[in-house]
Amino acid sequence: MLRSLYSGISGLRSHQAMLDVTGNNIANVNTTGFKASAAQFQDTLSQLTSGAGAPQGEVGGTNPAQIGLGVQVAGISTNFSQGSSQATGKSTDLLISGDGLFITKMGGETLYTRAGSFDFDSAGRLVTPDGSIVQGWGANNGVVADGGPTSNITLPVGAIIGATKTTGASFGGNLPSDAEEDTELTRDFEVFDALGASSTVTLTFTRVFDSAAGTDGWDVAEASTGYAASLTSTGVAGTFDFTGDTSNGTIDIDLGEIKGFAGLTSVSGAADDGNAAGTLNSYTLSADGTLVGLFSNGEQLAIGRIALANFVNPGGLEKAGGSAYRATFNSGDPTIGTAGTNGLGSLSSGALEMSNVDLSQEFTNLIVAQRGFQANARIITTSDEVLQELTNLKR
Repeated sequence: MLRSLYSGISGLRSHQAMLDVTGNNIANVNTTGFKASAAQFQDTLSQLTSGAGAPQGEVGGTNPAQIGLGVQVAGISTNFSQGSSQATGKSTDLLISGDGLFITKMGGETLYTRAGSFDFDSAGRLVTPDGSIVQGWGANNGVVADGGPTSNITLPVGAIIGATKTTGASFGGNLPSDAEEDTELTRDFEVFDALGASSTVTLTFTRVFDSAAGTDGWDVAEASTGYAASLTSTGVAGTFDFTGDTSNGTIDIDLGEIKGFAGLTSVSGAADDGNAAGTLNSYTLSADGTLVGLFSNGEQLAIGRIALANFVNPGGLEKAGGSAYRATFNSGDPTIGTAGTNGLGSLSSGALEMSNVDLSQEFTNLIVAQRGFQANARIITTSDEVLQELTNLKR
């Protein structure tokens, strides 16, 4: 039989594979995180009809004569270039700007994906639309121990942050140096004890002036404990020297930033720390993938951090369906880290990475594959006509 028949058949098969790849790309033009594929062709083995001859004396060398036996698909590669961004406004939708893949687990199998359309399930776990659980690192008292083994990212519904005791307060602003003697100014600030109970501390500033004693400044007293101190002019315009105990019980009160210019009353202050107990109200996701809990007492605390993975050869990943990939021998082992470090991309909340399919290129490929298929079909038709002529030699 004619070799051209089999060459034509191989061409039909290869171009059919190209049509299949192109059709799949077009079908996934709006699939979140989809990466387009491309088919590469190579020729098959060639039949040697005469070998090469070396030059000898007065006779020149000859080249080998070979007849090709068709075409085959050399491979189907995945294009991991960045897809376009689509804003969604949903806080659990994440986009990776740069290299890296999210790590998920489904039934004990670890998979990787660029599709960041996530949500929390009833157990508080961050999951993909098909139920795969997003992986990362948990936090202990707001500290994320990244770099270790990953685990499920979980939002602790109903979590409580404990109360903290107030240990310090700071005051600043200005006490007017031209105020009349015995002028009093009171300033309140809220403090908390170790159980989170709130109380109010009141500081009273009293203008004192005694030319005989050389006293020019303000006395400071706290009503409930009798704490007292004084602010005395340094001789430099607008500044005071602070004298006295700087602590009120176990609360250190810093008055060192108070000034003493004339005509301005702006002294104010507040506790530096301390808060009541609080419950988890909401959360935010930062650019490095840290899940930050916002509590009812105004505190913010890291709850966990989403991990990203990278591969030496991402093209070696195997598509596992659901816009996910699994590692193979040729992809190499994953390098796991925090977004924005070690070559990994950063995360954007409220946006998704769309498919990187280029429709203009895919429709062009569709035309090329169609014409290639038609041309190879013509090879078979022509070969059939030749065989028909041969069978017609005998009538």
